[in-house]
Amino acid sequence: MQIATILGARPQFIKAAAVSRVFAQQPSIEEVLIHTGQHFDRNMSEVFFHELGIQDPHYHLGINGLSHGAMTGRMLEEIEKVLMQLKPKLVLVYGDTDSTLAGALAAAKLNIPIAHVEAGLRAFSQSIPEEVNRVLTDHVAEILFTPTDHADQNLIREGIDQSKIFQVGDVMYDATLLFSALAASKSHVLKDCTLEPQSYFLATIHRPQNTDTPGSLRLICTLLESIAKEVSVVWPVHPRAKKQMMKFGIRMDRVRCIDPVGYLDMIELERNASLILTDSGGVQKEAYFHRVPCVTLRPETEWVELVEQGWNIVLPPSADIQFMAESILQRAYIKGNEVQLYGSGKAAERIAELLTMKYGD
Repeated sequence: MQIATILGARPQFIKAAAVSRVFAQQPSIEEVLIHTGQHFDRNMSEVFFHELGIQDPHYHLGINGLSHGAMTGRMLEEIEKVLMQLKPKLVLVYGDTDSTLAGALAAAKLNIPIAHVEAGLRAFSQSIPEEVNRVLTDHVAEILFTPTDHADQNLIREGIDQSKIFQVGDVMYDATLLFSALAASKSHVLKDCTLEPQSYFLATIHRPQNTDTPGSLRLICTLLESIAKEVSVVWPVHPRAKKQMMKFGIRMDRVRCIDPVGYLDMIELERNASLILTDSGGVQKEAYFHRVPCVTLRPETEWVELVEQGWNIVLPPSADIQFMAESILQRAYIKGNEVQLYGSGKAAERIAELLTMKYGD
C-alpha cells in the first residue's frame, strides 16, 4: 500500500516523526513524502528532518513566501502532478496549513482517498486561515483521525458520517514521549542561552493576525517588554515576525530574542519554562504535555479542553498592557488539573493499524 504524505510546516514534521516511524516498521506500507516547501529555511524545516530521523522528502516543491491563495493554488497544481505520477492508494495530510488543504484538494480531484490526522478541531472563527483549511479538509476526507471527544462532536454536528471518524489520540503527544529523553541528553539550549530552569517565560508568536499589522505586533511586543521587567522572556522569533518587526521598525530591549530552534531545543525550552505565551495551536498542547501553564494570545483556541482543565487561558491582546502583564505574571503560579487528555501516546500505531485494515492489499 503506497501512502503519499503531504508535509510543509514545522508542526507537520513533528507529527510525521511519530507516524512515519511506525509506517517504516510495516512491511505492507510504502510511504512517499511530498514537502511543499511552506517552511523552507534550515531552522524551520531541514533541522527537523535531521533531528527527528525523518527520511528526506522524495519530492520537494519549493513553494513559499506567497499569499495564502497563491501558495495554496501553486501547491495544488504541483501536488496534483506528483499524485498523477505516483497513483498512491491513499493521501495523508496533517493539521491545518495551506499544504494540508492543497494536498487534500489535489487528492479529492483525482478521487484518491484522504486521511486527515488531527481532524475535527474548531476555533469557530472563519477569519482564521487555518480554520478554513481544516474545515474544508475534513469535508473531503474519507477517514478522519481525531484527538479528542470535542473533535468528534464537532464533526458529527457538521453532518460527517460517524463511520469515517476514528479517535486515536494526539500524535504530538507520541512525539513528545519519543523525543523528550533525547532532548534532555542532547540539547544545550539552556546553557547556550544562560538560562536556569523555571527562571523564564517562553514566547512564540507567528500568526498573521498578530504579526501582519503594525498595531497588533507593537501591542504584543510592548506586552512582552513589560513582562520582561519582572521575569526573563525568551522568544525564538519566527521568520514572519522577524520580517514584520524590521518592516515596522520594532526593536526589543528587554526580551531575549533568539533564532528559531529545532524540536529538541524547543522541548527543553518548553519543559523548563515557568510559563509559555503563544499563538500556536501546537505549542499550547506541548505546554500541557510538559505541565507548564500557558497563555494563548488570541481571541480563541481550538484546544478547548486545555482551557476547561485549567492548563491554558485565552487572553486576546488589548491596549491595557498593565492588566495583561499582571494577569500573565499571576498565571505562572497556577497549575491545571492532572488529567490525561490526548490518549496514551500510541496514536501513530493506531493510525497505521486502521489504514492497513481499510486500505491494505
